[in-house]
Amino acid sequence: MGDQTDVQQTAGTVPAGAPVGIVGAGTMGVGVAQCFAEAGHPVVVVDNDPGVLASGPARLRAGIRTATLVRPGSRQARAGVPASRVDSLVTWSAELADLADALLVVECAREDEDVKEGILRELDRICGSEAIFASNTSCIPVSRLGSFTARPDRVIGTHFMNPAPLKDAVEVIRAPETSGLTVERTEAFLARLGKHAHVVRDAPGFVTNRVLMLTLNEAAAVLGEGTADAETVDRIFQDCFGHPMGPLRTADLIGLDTIADSLEVLRRHTGEDRFRPCALLARLVAEGNVGRKSGSGFYQYSSQHLTAPGGTDRG
Repeated sequence: MGDQTDVQQTAGTVPAGAPVGIVGAGTMGVGVAQCFAEAGHPVVVVDNDPGVLASGPARLRAGIRTATLVRPGSRQARAGVPASRVDSLVTWSAELADLADALLVVECAREDEDVKEGILRELDRICGSEAIFASNTSCIPVSRLGSFTARPDRVIGTHFMNPAPLKDAVEVIRAPETSGLTVERTEAFLARLGKHAHVVRDAPGFVTNRVLMLTLNEAAAVLGEGTADAETVDRIFQDCFGHPMGPLRTADLIGLDTIADSLEVLRRHTGEDRFRPCALLARLVAEGNVGRKSGSGFYQYSSQHLTAPGGTDRG
């Protein structure tokens, strides 16, 4: 790892083909892995769930096909990595120890502070001193995450949007302890992916989810109170505000369990009860109806069709 470290010490630079680690093989983890592989970085994806890990390669290939159809030749052409070779740059593992050589590790574990603490403490022990730990946290303050390591200056937030391969913006969160060099190198990594970094100061929920989670929760409350059905709520946001999907379809895409977890994190770190998940959101999560990934949320999903609750088939 010596040669890589020497190159990494140059301010604001990232060596071509620098090894990258991803913790978490869920939707975001696989999407972020695809972004780095498309840019020519060898990637190791780690997850301790055998089922999630086993399905990762197929989900990666599906993501590559989607990106090729939606944006033919765009990112792959710029990176010089053809779509047919992207998955060969990604390896899969159940062991965090396999990230020892990574110069950047993107943590994409679920939004649970205890889970993230365990991962970061172990990464701090395993990875070289030059490695940057970038958390894809959606709400937990980065300063808190950095406190779990002996390198808070090298901990930063990289909040990728979903689906990561198709979104060109990343919300980058700089904690008070995060060094300027870490910010520069993170921006350099993201630039290799063809992504623009929007750097913000550390706070619970940052900009995106401090605002978005309240919006999604209130949209669910409006639906639960019977003010309008799901289709109407979303159509109002699409037609009046130019939203591409509307809040309830967006919530189903993100995952209602993720939204409920994020709201609880915001409530805990701000002390404000307005972040409490509304009754309908809490009920759907308790029932396991958490959106697209479960087949049901605010809408019902079956093949190419979706149905609004209490409404008609709209496929």
